[in-house]
Amino acid sequence: MNPKAFEIWIKELRPQLFLLSVRILGDEDEAEDVVQDTVLKLWSMEERLDEYRSPDALARVITRRLSLNAIRSKRHGSLRLEIPMSDSPEDRMIDEEEEEKEKELIRSLPDKQQVVLRMKHIDGMEVSEIAQVTGMSRDAVRQNLSRARKKIVSFFK
Repeated sequence: MNPKAFEIWIKELRPQLFLLSVRILGDEDEAEDVVQDTVLKLWSMEERLDEYRSPDALARVITRRLSLNAIRSKRHGSLRLEIPMSDSPEDRMIDEEEEEKEKELIRSLPDKQQVVLRMKHIDGMEVSEIAQVTGMSRDAVRQNLSRARKKIVSFFK
């Protein structure tokens, strides 16, 4: 799938993914974070999306799993970024390479964005907790998260 087709596809699919996540989480802010994470994951898989019979179904599965992980993270205090899509050795190797690439991209972000992204996705902290720890407003935390995610996505364009 080319970048323009991906952008059009995501714009059409995003409202469905958001509603799915809101139904699972019951929190619009958290659901928006999950949808952004889903888009990021799908973008990292962009070249392979045509291999799937139904990319829409894949997007819904990723959204559902990330939403459930967000619920679990509230109980256990951590959110996994990666969702294994297959157990084959080749897919695990690809997943490991993508995970290393994502870590490299995170390290290349400005300090504030890097810290906020790590606190949200690695430490599993809520936006309000991050705001309290960093001394930023909730809006500033959301803005830094959004900018960090956009920069990561832009690396794949």
